[in-house]
Amino acid sequence: MKLLISLALAAATFSLPAWAGDADAGKAKAAPCSTCHGAKGISTLNEAPNLAGQPEIYLIEQLRAYRSGKRQNEIMAIMAKPLSNTDIEDLAAWYSSIKIELK
Repeated sequence: MKLLISLALAAATFSLPAWAGDADAGKAKAAPCSTCHGAKGISTLNEAPNLAGQPEIYLIEQLRAYRSGKRQNEIMAIMAKPLSNTDIEDLAAWYSSIKIELK
């Protein structure tokens, strides 16, 4: 029985995404982002996309691409450059956790 429990716990641990960030930490780090992307991830500028409700992995990939220079945008390059992997994962967790409703 102990072996089954151990195997179940191991399987659950390995099935968790390696990029799972902390949404609360991301919310605390998102103040600079809110200037363009809004306090709740709904853009305040026509040229800035809405981030609320976007898939976490998508946001991680895009922020990493801006940070590396693979994706080009003058403002986002400046904003993403100092972000650590943890910062990116936390921000992505925050924005992906925001529920949006279409009316």
